[in-house]
Amino acid sequence: MQSGQGENVRAILEIQKQLLPDLMEQLKKRYTVLHHIHVSRVVGRRTLATSLNMTERVLRGEVEFLKSQGLLEVESFGMSVSESGVRLLEQLEPMIRELFGLSELEEQIRKAFKVKQVTVVPGDSDTSPSAKKELGRAGASALRKLVQEASVIAVTGGSTMAEVANHVQPSASLKASLFVPARGGLGEGVELQANTIASIMAKKSGGQYRLLHVPDHLGEEAYLSLIQDPNIQEILSVIRRTQIVVHGIGEAMAMAKRRKLDAETVSRLRQDGALAEAYGYYFDKQGNVIHKMTTAGLRLEDLENTRVIAVAGGKSKGESIAAVLKYGREQVLVTDEAAARETLKYI
Repeated sequence: MQSGQGENVRAILEIQKQLLPDLMEQLKKRYTVLHHIHVSRVVGRRTLATSLNMTERVLRGEVEFLKSQGLLEVESFGMSVSESGVRLLEQLEPMIRELFGLSELEEQIRKAFKVKQVTVVPGDSDTSPSAKKELGRAGASALRKLVQEASVIAVTGGSTMAEVANHVQPSASLKASLFVPARGGLGEGVELQANTIASIMAKKSGGQYRLLHVPDHLGEEAYLSLIQDPNIQEILSVIRRTQIVVHGIGEAMAMAKRRKLDAETVSRLRQDGALAEAYGYYFDKQGNVIHKMTTAGLRLEDLENTRVIAVAGGKSKGESIAAVLKYGREQVLVTDEAAARETLKYI
């Protein structure tokens, strides 16, 4: 949104808040209901009431109103947003961003961490599945806007990145692109592996993909042996030509556990003040790299001329997000309101 438009929206909202405060609360509530249904695609009333922490009786009234306005379609298997509802959500978005204070949060993070583009979605991904879905939708949208031509796109694993993959939609530039995993596998659920996420993004966008069939955590001897394999060398050469990286951000100790690091390494990470992990590197609160994994895949030196999108949310990740942003490679950050507010505490 341009600055002039933003100022006009703010001025109108300030007047409405003073004259019609109850109306603004009703607007927020009905937008939230409509938006949650849109993000869920199809959802039942009981599930929605639980997600919104709203009684079924109150929700029933809101659903009936939205249906009467032609904004919702209600079937026996669940509710979905109509085409008119989708258009209304798009028209309301600039006003809602101001109403929830998201535009101001975005601007504060942009200035504080020198990130070119910041998108903040409502909610807290730690406690709200719908907020995590919205984070995924916003991440997929950021990727679609950034890719203007055929590109090699590297993606990491994790639950947030899986949500991004679920919301990827076709575009001409994505269809011409190649999706690759940024690193090897962590040995966890296959649906959260970078290989799986790269393949889902490719299938949903119409693009191509290549896979890297190696574990993420390797001993020095195993690493030196694997990279001699011609097939591994070939896919690594593709990965290291990456033009766009989409990655999540993890809490250092949680990621150390997921990677099954030995006790000595974990102890050293604690002593060195590790707060965050991204693409196999561990960062302290100043954004310094204090540990890197011996692994096949993308390296920090490969990011020099690469556009980087970070997608991470939840209040618990605020300090970790700040640490990675201080390292200074991210051009785009997609996060949620709870994480944004927490991140700003660690400027």
